[in-house]
Amino acid sequence: MSVTTSSGERTPPATATLRSGSLGTADIAFFVVSAAAPLTVMAGVAPLAILLGGVGAPVGYLLAGLTLAVFAVGFTTMSRHVRSGGAFYAYITRGLGRPVGIGAALLALVGYNGMEIGVYGLLGSTTRDTAHTLFGADLPWLPISLAGLLLIGYGGYRSIDFGAKVLGVLLVAETGILVLLAGGVLFKGGAHGLSLTSFDPGNVLVPGTAAVLAFAFAAFTGFESTVIYRREARDPQRTVPRATYAAIGFLGLFYAFIVWTVIQAFGDADIVAAAGKNPAELFFTAVTTYVGGWAADLMHVFIVTSVLASLLAFHNAINRYALALAEEGVLPKALGRIHPRHGSPYVAGIAQTVLGAVVVLAFAAAGADPYGRLLLWVNTPGMIGLFLLQLLAAIAVPCYFRRVRHQEGVLRTVIAPVTAAVLLATAIVLVVDHIDLFTGASATVNTVLVVTAPAVFAVGLALAWWLRARRPDVYADFAAEPAE
Repeated sequence: MSVTTSSGERTPPATATLRSGSLGTADIAFFVVSAAAPLTVMAGVAPLAILLGGVGAPVGYLLAGLTLAVFAVGFTTMSRHVRSGGAFYAYITRGLGRPVGIGAALLALVGYNGMEIGVYGLLGSTTRDTAHTLFGADLPWLPISLAGLLLIGYGGYRSIDFGAKVLGVLLVAETGILVLLAGGVLFKGGAHGLSLTSFDPGNVLVPGTAAVLAFAFAAFTGFESTVIYRREARDPQRTVPRATYAAIGFLGLFYAFIVWTVIQAFGDADIVAAAGKNPAELFFTAVTTYVGGWAADLMHVFIVTSVLASLLAFHNAINRYALALAEEGVLPKALGRIHPRHGSPYVAGIAQTVLGAVVVLAFAAAGADPYGRLLLWVNTPGMIGLFLLQLLAAIAVPCYFRRVRHQEGVLRTVIAPVTAAVLLATAIVLVVDHIDLFTGASATVNTVLVVTAPAVFAVGLALAWWLRARRPDVYADFAAEPAE
């Protein structure tokens, strides 16, 4: 705690710590849902899902949400028994051993960085396109991305509750415009009346459903970061599980509902043709028709803020992973410094911002497209890495509870996590099998992108063996429970 002197001045605490008790269920859910970037996912990716899966596309998002809800059963049960700030890697260490846990730690660090840094390319391209659409201005993408790096770096430097407030406002804006679109469609009865044929089995069990599921699973990326904020949560035993289920439930139902309403906006018979004609404009055309041109202009602006919200959410998650690994002794101790006033892992944030700038500048120097190269080539390995972490975490849950005494039921400790592991393995196969839809790259590039995550995990295993031989104290204490 800080101390007030006789002169009335407040001295900083001797040892700065994260702001415990700062985040409630809604705050953590804001971080998770913001990381998913609902407006960007809907306007940018959902038209492709509709094009490939037809009118049955909404069900793909429901199935993905249901799968992740099953995963969350074992995941949140584990959160009641493991208090380490390492989240994924701590759970995996407890269930599958330190070598796999250290491999998972490196995979998490690289995966989350990939998910964030690639999005700076999306920020540059989206802001450029928005400026051109609204004002006819042609802006270079690189200064926009670099400015975004500084802005997000500042957001991570400030306190976690500051970030939660910012994300709350931005999330309301991006979901609000989608709700406005849906309300307009429902009020006017769609193009030819409202229909529920999207949920008929015959429209779901089509060849394109596998591709829709791949897109749908990708749309939830980052939901598991709820446990990263355990040390800053109020009553984490309840807050973290509630935030996890709230985020999954909201995203699954919201995605499915919005995709269904857009299908109604054009009609069951015409939606695939409309999506194929100009997928990038599908949502903007719908909101212009059913709400007005002013709403389309707002949607352009809110897509930019949606991307910023996603960046800030991932930035905060990365900083806390780096903090945990610095406290473990795996990363340099300097990354474990916490700001005495803001209670933020500010050194880790600065390092992450510098890394992001290096990657962005490297792609710019190579003349790479900010969307087709920076976003897709950096983001895709990160996405696959997080899928692998989810699979490992699901496998770790029953392995952990077999070795410890507990009072949890078999549904939570065996049935749900094993089921989730099978479903997640299927999701990974679907994503890898349809990787060309995510990247638009050559077979050689796609192979490199796919094997990057397993290669990072293998390097992590090698790091574990090195730590066991050269730094046995760090290895022995890895993912240990923190003191009360």
